Amino acid sequence: AVILATGYDLYDPADTAVGRPELGYRELPRVITNLEFERLSSASGPTQGKILVEGREPKRIIFIQCIGSRDRTTGAAYCSRVCCMVSLKQAVLSLEKIESVEATILYMDIRAFGKGYEEFMERAQRLGATLRRGAPSEIFEREEEVIVRVEDTLLGATEELMADLVVLAAGLRPGKGSEELALTVGISTEEDGFFKTPKRDPAGGLGDGIFIAGACGGPVDIPDAVASGSAAAGAALEFILGGDAE
Repeated sequence: AVILATGYDLYDPADTAVGRPELGYRELPRVITNLEFERLSSASGPTQGKILVEGREPKRIIFIQCIGSRDRTTGAAYCSRVCCMVSLKQAVLSLEKIESVEATILYMDIRAFGKGYEEFMERAQRLGATLRRGAPSEIFEREEEVIVRVEDTLLGATEELMADLVVLAAGLRPGKGSEELALTVGISTEEDGFFKTPKRDPAGGLGDGIFIAGACGGPVDIPDAVASGSAAAGAALEFILGGDAE
C-alpha cells in the first residue's frame, strides 16, 4: 500500500510569476507572512516569544486575508480554509502579549466553519480585535510609516491605514513535485494542482492500494489532516490484511 501525504507549500507573495509585488513583501521589513509571525511569537523563536519588529513592540498590527487565495490573478481561485482562524489566533496572541496594541483584520469574508470557531472569533472581538471588510490594493512606506491603502467594501470608500507591522495571510499551494508524483503513481490532479480525491471515500482510496492523506488533496486544517491521516492508515492496513480496501 502507498499513502501520499506530501503536504503543501505556502504561497510566496514575492513570487516573480504569480506574486503580489504591490504588497511590499521582502521589500518592506515590516511586512511579513503569517508563518513568519508564527515563528516570531513562538517561545523557541528568535525573540523568545516576544513580538518585536526592528527591536520594538508594534502598536498597530494589520492582518490581511486571502493573499494568494480566492484570487485568479495569483493562480488560486479556491479558499485555503485555514487563514481566517490563523489570523484570528494571531490577533489574540498580539492582544495578549502587547499592551494597548491595535489589531485589525482586513478580510474578504470570514469563514469560521469549524467547531467552536465562531465563538473564538467573538472572543477575539471582545478582546479588542477589529474586523474590517476591505480589499488592500497597496502597501508602501511614507516618512518611515507603513501605509496600507485599502478599499472598505462595506462603506465603499478608500482609506489609508498606518501600521507598525503588516501580516499577510499567505494561502496554501500544492507541494512542489506533486504533478510529477501523480504521474509516477498514475493518479490525476485537480485543476488547482492538488491530488484528485474520491468524494465518497474519507480514507482517500484511489484503488490499487493507493491512498491520499492531509493537505495534498486540498487545503485542510490540523484536525482534518490528522483525521485524514488516521483514515488512510487504517484503510491501508485493511488493504494489506484483507486484500481489497473497498
